[in-house]
Amino acid sequence: MTLVLKRQENMEILAVLVGLFCVLQSNGIEVEALENGCQNFQSHTVMLQEQQSYRSSFHFQPPKNWLNDPNGPMWYKGVYHLFYQYNPYGAFFGDVMIWAHSVSHDLINWIHLNHALCPTEPYDINSCWSGSATTLPGKGPVILYTGIDANHCQVQNMALPKNLSDPLLEEWIKFAQNPIMTPPDGVEGNNFRDPTTAWLSHDGKWSVIIGGWSNNQGMAILYRSEDFVNWTKNQDPLYSTERTGMWECPDFYPVSVNSTDGVDTSVLNEGVKHVMKAGFNSHDYYMIGTYVPEMEKYIPDNDFTGTSMDLRYDHGKFYASKTFFDSVKNRRILWGWVNESDSREDDMEKGWSGLQSIPRHIWLDRSGKQLVQWPIEEISKLHGKKVSLFHKKLDSGSIFEVQGITASQVNN
Repeated sequence: MTLVLKRQENMEILAVLVGLFCVLQSNGIEVEALENGCQNFQSHTVMLQEQQSYRSSFHFQPPKNWLNDPNGPMWYKGVYHLFYQYNPYGAFFGDVMIWAHSVSHDLINWIHLNHALCPTEPYDINSCWSGSATTLPGKGPVILYTGIDANHCQVQNMALPKNLSDPLLEEWIKFAQNPIMTPPDGVEGNNFRDPTTAWLSHDGKWSVIIGGWSNNQGMAILYRSEDFVNWTKNQDPLYSTERTGMWECPDFYPVSVNSTDGVDTSVLNEGVKHVMKAGFNSHDYYMIGTYVPEMEKYIPDNDFTGTSMDLRYDHGKFYASKTFFDSVKNRRILWGWVNESDSREDDMEKGWSGLQSIPRHIWLDRSGKQLVQWPIEEISKLHGKKVSLFHKKLDSGSIFEVQGITASQVNN
């Protein structure tokens, strides 16, 4: 059976599609979403779990192939959106990477749409790498992303929805004057990537940071704009340090000092602290501190040390993370890429590699010294019948059948 996803104008139809998708998959029917235009790299075929070795049942995954960084998560017109780095040609990091696109009404059940951004122009012909989405008041969402241009240089580009009335945001148009930011003096063309969600500062200008490396310093390179089109590099980085490597996938956002609620990325007041996150040495590290917009400086409570003492989101497989503010439930949600430990050959044999972490609600601890994370409340939809056992002795090497439930995966 083939399911062709057309533009829908209301959430009722989206909910029906989600339900149909789940029913078809649970009954072992392959579902294929046809793609058009530049997205015509491959079909998305949902294979049964037993047809793809070790495939997860709960975490977000594309139907097949390689996945890495989460990009531009957001909520728009009743729909949650997740873009992500994807190789349409196989289960390995590719020479050509794209922005794949999926939507959900609950962050648990997902529909895979046509790819959002594909290499088509000189400024991104060798890949559309990571970036973020920013919602402009009264104008809708805008994507900033890193393109690998014809000279294999990293440049920053912009894309806008073709139809703002479409809650699924199925089609994106690249800005005609791309690139809008190029590597500044002192920054090599391969050390300038991953724009953050932008924020509106005290003076009415937009600010955004790009991950960089210059003069043996990892840094958050700051750019500012009055119109979101013409960007000027700030004289100094928002933050830099000699104690880290190149900064990848930076994130910068406020957290409330007295509530578990999230706040919009542009909130600037005495009731928030700011989190600065950077990826380096294959891990995501963060600092908590104070943003001084008048000076365009970030002052951390504790600087990065380049040691195991630095704060991390996660001490397992978790990298290239990205947060977004969910205005519907007033929370900040954290996504992260969980990469594989298998060999390239094993990944190719099983047909997939990588998944996204269970989305997490994230807030500032009461102490103000670290962040707290917890799986989003919607995860309860995946819980089945609960069985409790008390005072049962289990001998080493023994087998004990838990009766009363039928499940392919059990959490304890």
